[in-house]
Amino acid sequence: MSDHVYRVIEIVGSSTQGVDDAIKAAIARASETLHGLRWFELVQTRGHIEDGSVQHFQVTLKVGFAVDPATGSD
Repeated sequence: MSDHVYRVIEIVGSSTQGVDDAIKAAIARASETLHGLRWFELVQTRGHIEDGSVQHFQVTLKVGFAVDPATGSD
């Protein structure tokens, strides 16, 4: 089994539909520009209230992705 090295970043997603949709939207968007996504951790959940009802759900995620292996050239 080879060793793995990961980089961790934070991203924020939002949705009017719910937390699950906010998570999926954030991961989908991140996967358009990052490769090797492996895992996420839900760090924070927030929402926007307007006129007494929830208008947006917002999530902060830590996302881990694999660092490309060294190519042997410096």
